[in-house]
Amino acid sequence: MIFNRTLPVACIRIADITLGIATDDSGPDIGLDADMQRFSISEANPDISVEVLWDFLDNNNRGRKIFDSGGPWQLYLKDNAYWFHCTAPAFGDIPYKIARFTWDFSHGQVFLHRPFFDTHQAIYPLQYPLDELLILNLLSQGRGAEVHACGVVDINGEGYLFVGHSGAGKTTMARLWSAERGVTILSDDRIILKQEKDRIWMHGTPWHGEAKFAAASKAQLKRIYFIYHGRQNSLNPITGAEAASHLFSCSFPVYYSPEGLGFTIDFYGTVAKTVPCSKLGIVPTHEVIDLIRGHP
Repeated sequence: MIFNRTLPVACIRIADITLGIATDDSGPDIGLDADMQRFSISEANPDISVEVLWDFLDNNNRGRKIFDSGGPWQLYLKDNAYWFHCTAPAFGDIPYKIARFTWDFSHGQVFLHRPFFDTHQAIYPLQYPLDELLILNLLSQGRGAEVHACGVVDINGEGYLFVGHSGAGKTTMARLWSAERGVTILSDDRIILKQEKDRIWMHGTPWHGEAKFAAASKAQLKRIYFIYHGRQNSLNPITGAEAASHLFSCSFPVYYSPEGLGFTIDFYGTVAKTVPCSKLGIVPTHEVIDLIRGHP
């Protein structure tokens, strides 16, 4: 696989992982959407180097399918590389974008189907879900994991993670906490967890939920709460395998990689041993914040 070694024209850093996006004079104009601009940096040595090219794509010779999201993307193996095919109902069977990456995800190319794009406007070629897929694959190589959660940094710098599936109350918690002075919401939907020595840190991501909170910062994680709507605010500590299982059930593992899946399972076990975990029944009032701040 041959790559153009031009310097990136745009760089993004998410959870200390850098994506560099490059093109040449014959390629598209590169731009970042509003959410990703918060994570834009100046960087010349990215973890993932992506070259962007125009192309005329078809749905032939896809290789061996190894994963189907059931939605906008499928993953294939061909020519000793990973191939992501991104499709949309409006475009029929022809992918609007195909991305090819090396086994270690250090280098890749994104091919944009030229007839489907306005060539006079700047394009963000890693538009969701591709940017998140690249980060997930690097995380699975021993770097961390992403969880469906709201991350809150209190005024004293302590980090609280509120984990739950859709409808559990993540957006509710984000909006309650956002009214507090000095509080930062890292995300109201997706948080990346990483280990640094013997501590767990949570990082904001651009992939926000309904409340649209996203911050390019991090905090040491003090407590994890598995939230649900209850009749009253209540706390019930859990430990070990139960806590790790709850984390995994709300995570985004790379199911097509046995090694990556194994790391993710082990990592959540480490997180559950390192950070105190509780089930948190919530009533959407300020009293739930008082309960958490008073939790020793």
